[in-house]
Amino acid sequence: MDSCITRGIRISSRNTARVVRRTPFVFSRGNSSATKAKPTPAPSKTQPEAVGELTWPKYLAIKRSKRTWQTAVAIPSSLAGLAAGALYFGNLDTDPAKLIFGIDPFFFYGFCTLGTFGLGALIGPSVGTALWRSTHRRLLPQIDAKDREFFRRVAKNRVDASLQSPAQPVPDYYGEKIGSLHQYRQWLRDQAKYKRKALLPEE
Repeated sequence: MDSCITRGIRISSRNTARVVRRTPFVFSRGNSSATKAKPTPAPSKTQPEAVGELTWPKYLAIKRSKRTWQTAVAIPSSLAGLAAGALYFGNLDTDPAKLIFGIDPFFFYGFCTLGTFGLGALIGPSVGTALWRSTHRRLLPQIDAKDREFFRRVAKNRVDASLQSPAQPVPDYYGEKIGSLHQYRQWLRDQAKYKRKALLPEE
């Protein structure tokens, strides 16, 4: 009887060991299936917005706005330069008896003040161009390409500089005043008219 009990204990221990050995395998399969079933989030891709083609009317309008920016910044820049020069040179101690480069100090400082006004007028358009370019960053490659094409057309159709005279210069030699297709056609007519007058002077 003791042998039967001992044999039963051995059989039960073997079955328990089998269950214990199989249990991790069952759980591992469950985990692997759960891992496989879990969806992986797809990476989000942000596509840049398409930029439309830059037409000639739109380009000329943008070119006209560039001159507006330059003028709008040049005016306050010139006034700021004039005010800064007047404030600085006006507060300097001057001795009328001591000339500066052979010039009266008041006249010399006055010329220097006008120089600061001119310096502000020169800096203003550059600052305006930088601000204008910052507002058209998306279109800059197309604008630069149109600029090259525009100046190529201007150089091709304008009057030869050797035909002009100091009394009658070529009208808008660089095409800076062109701001629309109508103005471009008028510019072409003006160039042709000037060329006819230069080559066929009236007697």
